[in-house]
Amino acid sequence: MQTSKPTESELEILHLLWEMGPSTVRSVNDSLNTRREVGYTTTLKLMQIMHEKGLVNRIEDGRTHIYTASVTQDATQSVLLQQFVDAAFRGSAMKMVMQALGNHEASAEELDEIKALIAQIEENKP
Repeated sequence: MQTSKPTESELEILHLLWEMGPSTVRSVNDSLNTRREVGYTTTLKLMQIMHEKGLVNRIEDGRTHIYTASVTQDATQSVLLQQFVDAAFRGSAMKMVMQALGNHEASAEELDEIKALIAQIEENKP
């Protein structure tokens, strides 16, 4: 179970670990540097903090540390989404969806997916 909410920088590292799998600090730092300049020691410190927070696991292989995400992408997205809905929409998922659909021109495919999800939710209701 995730113990704390990741910061934006930690979430960026989690995305890389979910994408790349087990990785060294160097490989994570190299990937971060394709997007923006980040110092190695900054990445190292962030990943050490993430380990303390329980967001990543660390395996020592000699002098090298291999990191893996200890939280799943789905679980993290669920936690962050629920916190966002609670904070921005006072817990109303309906208000969030209405806002999103009102501010975004959904494609026919997206609307079909939304309709299918609604139908699936309705089928599973007691």
